Amino acid sequence: MKTFQIKEEFMLDDKPVKIISGAIHYFRIPQSQWEDSLFNLKALGANTVETYIPWNIHEPSEGEFDFEGMKDIRSFVKLAESLGLMVILRPSVYICAEWEFGGLPAWLLKEPDLRLRSTDSRFMTKVENYFKVLLPYISPLQVTAGGPVIMMQVENEYGSYGMEKDYLRQTKTLMEKYGINVPMFTSDGAWSAALNAGSLIEDDVLVTGNFGSRSKENVATLAEFMKKHGKKWPLMCMEYWDGWFNRWGEAIIKRDPQDLANEVKEMLEIGSLNLYMFHGGTNLGFYNGCSARDTGDLPQITSYDYDALLTEAGEPTTKYYAVQKAIKEVCPEVWQAKPRMKEIVDLGSFYVSDSVSLFKTKDSMLEASTTDYPLTLEKTGTGYGYILYSTALKNYGKDTKIKVVEASDRLQVYLNGRHKITQYQEEIGQELMLDVPENQEEIQVECLVENLGRVNYGFKFNHPSQRKGIRGGIMHDIHFHQGYTQYSLDFSPKQLSGLDFSAGKNFEQPSFYRFNINLERPVDTFIDCSDYGKGVIIVNGTNLGRYWNRGPVYSLYCPKDFLNEGENEIIVFETEAIDITEIKFSNQAVFDVLKQK
Repeated sequence: MKTFQIKEEFMLDDKPVKIISGAIHYFRIPQSQWEDSLFNLKALGANTVETYIPWNIHEPSEGEFDFEGMKDIRSFVKLAESLGLMVILRPSVYICAEWEFGGLPAWLLKEPDLRLRSTDSRFMTKVENYFKVLLPYISPLQVTAGGPVIMMQVENEYGSYGMEKDYLRQTKTLMEKYGINVPMFTSDGAWSAALNAGSLIEDDVLVTGNFGSRSKENVATLAEFMKKHGKKWPLMCMEYWDGWFNRWGEAIIKRDPQDLANEVKEMLEIGSLNLYMFHGGTNLGFYNGCSARDTGDLPQITSYDYDALLTEAGEPTTKYYAVQKAIKEVCPEVWQAKPRMKEIVDLGSFYVSDSVSLFKTKDSMLEASTTDYPLTLEKTGTGYGYILYSTALKNYGKDTKIKVVEASDRLQVYLNGRHKITQYQEEIGQELMLDVPENQEEIQVECLVENLGRVNYGFKFNHPSQRKGIRGGIMHDIHFHQGYTQYSLDFSPKQLSGLDFSAGKNFEQPSFYRFNINLERPVDTFIDCSDYGKGVIIVNGTNLGRYWNRGPVYSLYCPKDFLNEGENEIIVFETEAIDITEIKFSNQAVFDVLKQK
């Protein structure tokens, strides 16, 4: 049985070891890719893999747990072990990671005034209920039990959010209570305020930093912080940012490969590091995060390519070879090999089979709830996706006005089935004039609200805007209107089974488009969305995530795991009044530079 200790250096079996790690998120990558990604990490010259564990995928509904398929963290860790990799796990209830709500489950928001990431007893009770299932599930993987897991994280970048040491201590105590006995660590930005607020150095919890450049300067700050507290621990960057994430409507962020290689070399000469990300993968479904801003927040895109060493689809990049060379220069004894390559196929194009308006099929596929005042997405469904509000207003025989009060995030208003306006957080609350015929007794209004992704970092975790849908109501003239029917839409198998393509078409309304495709064999591919507006694509029941013509990416990665030999059903949900007639595939991601329009 191996041993791992933290002294002045990391000690593996009583011998000093430099940790060369890379981040691979099992929950962002289909299982068939796990082995290739882990092998390529090993071939890079690494000896460790790091991954977060998101609370919201493992307890999707309170008290219901899921560790199957892509969520099988235990199989991922054992596969890493079989390839000779050590493992760092980050099971903290908050992970950031540009992941929806930083990994916190949406169902936490059902409880009013619950203070997240604090000693609020209601929050800590829910944390314990999760930990009492998760931690015994992963504790046999610890090096102390003969497994490959050498360290676990208590909390993530807490110094960029709070300073409540009792919360950190209660979390650490819960981890110990449920079987965690490997060394623990915290990771924070490498500056004094963040380290002071977010670490548990007084409790002998290892302090690590997160940065992606100026290694000597950042490491010096870490070392000085440790020295002030009488510690002489090994220096480690827990997130060495080798690229960056992207947001809708912004240019893709790239980093020069040789610049990264030079920085990695400098960092390895003075300490250990974890490359974040080694393989980024995809924010499948509705799991993309959002950057918090004072006014309108900035949602992140579906692709989590991150400009990492492997592409979103798992292909080695120029960065891979540059960093591989740098590692060899600093650590000439490491084992390295040629990485495994990927085959990505252009499947051609196919014509649409059927289409139907959401407004026509909503009652056959969605459960309706009727209330006096509108309910939020968390109260009517899973808290993810869309919510449709339907209501009838009295026609007073003249132009009248409405406004939607307190709603998040993206609002589309339809009057008698016709689109009137699309509003975002900055505009929601502005008045809308309705021009309706005087001989019409009632005005039918539909409001489709999309949760664009909850914040994953910053000051808004306890902000009302994280409760999605309409929180206030719809004002008609100058009074709050009463009487709503609402439908939550998250594309669950049950909802999709209720789609009625005979109910009626109207491409000017949010619509579903179905494609029936026959394939000789499943392959990795991309779906080209450059002719679409905004929506999601579901392949054989799996939600690949959102597309949006804002860019900077105009495609969705479709791994072979989600395709069948023979018949395949692909459903496109489009909200921007674009009549979709065909679906096109590509053997590469479609970026701004590739879009020819």
